[in-house]
Amino acid sequence: MEDNKEFQINCPLPINKYPHILLGHGSGGKLMRQLINEMFLTTFPPENNIDHDCAVVNLSKNKIAFTTDSYVINPLFFPGGNIGSMAVYGTVNDLAMGGAIPLYLSLSFILEEGLEITKLWQIIQSIKKASEISKVKIITGDTKVVEKGKGDGIFINTSGIGIIDHNLEINPFSIKPNDVIIISGDIGQHGIAIMAIREGLEFETTIKSDCAPLAETILELLKAGIKIHCLRDLTRGGLASALNEIAFSTNLEMNINEDSIHVIEQVKGACEILGFDPLYVANEGRFIMFIEEEYVSKSLTILQAKNHFANVIGTVKKTDNSLVIMNNKIGGKRIVDMLSGEQLPRIC
Repeated sequence: MEDNKEFQINCPLPINKYPHILLGHGSGGKLMRQLINEMFLTTFPPENNIDHDCAVVNLSKNKIAFTTDSYVINPLFFPGGNIGSMAVYGTVNDLAMGGAIPLYLSLSFILEEGLEITKLWQIIQSIKKASEISKVKIITGDTKVVEKGKGDGIFINTSGIGIIDHNLEINPFSIKPNDVIIISGDIGQHGIAIMAIREGLEFETTIKSDCAPLAETILELLKAGIKIHCLRDLTRGGLASALNEIAFSTNLEMNINEDSIHVIEQVKGACEILGFDPLYVANEGRFIMFIEEEYVSKSLTILQAKNHFANVIGTVKKTDNSLVIMNNKIGGKRIVDMLSGEQLPRIC
């Protein structure tokens, strides 16, 4: 062996650079964040460099919120909803995370040849009902059809517009050290409801998705005078990914307590069977909120009237790192990192 040859040790995992798109690029984890940061945000930088669930645009004397989303969930129907109701609620919730009053949606379908008309009609009726519950109007849309085997039944794309009638700047840049982090309820029900169907798991009681509109709750908080610094709904990648995204954006530490985060027993059991961590499981009706200590009591009164698992889960700290640190039940600490790959594909 030649002594002058350079010797290098290369670990094959985790691989950060890929020549092709993987399912993990849509997971809400590290790969997705890398794709967004290195390709999309560098090409299309957001207004005021704020990376949030919706964009806020000043138009003359009014501020509007604008968002867009696509839904590719498998299966199309699940306990607690279907791809249609989820498309409406998901878009409305993104607007709500900016503190906006949702007003209008666009609705576009990509339909696969062979989709049963009765299923499409059921989805359309769910969209109608969800839009009425959410108090939004669907005002424009589009339909395309692709060959059999090319579209997995139906994909839906939506855009939403809402109006902001307050002076708060609800985004990650408004978060301050010592802010309190509140969660609006238990976690993991949506993701596990989907996976239970896929894996054929049966429980004594059916796990239902938490899919629901959040705008009414947010507006109630605002009307109560609560000065919200930031909101984030816990969709792809779950609670852990949402906290990591915010920590990365703000360069602040998210310090959370394990015993303050509630997971119902059926979800715990399913996660153990499937090998999932509930912190990373997707939700479609839960959010976290960052506020000052003085607003905690009033906020919990409002939130716990809707879900008694709403709770304070931690605080924001100014440190030399932008990490999510969990205080576990036995007195230790651990870093809650962002997912490297895909835990639950096609979950929304």
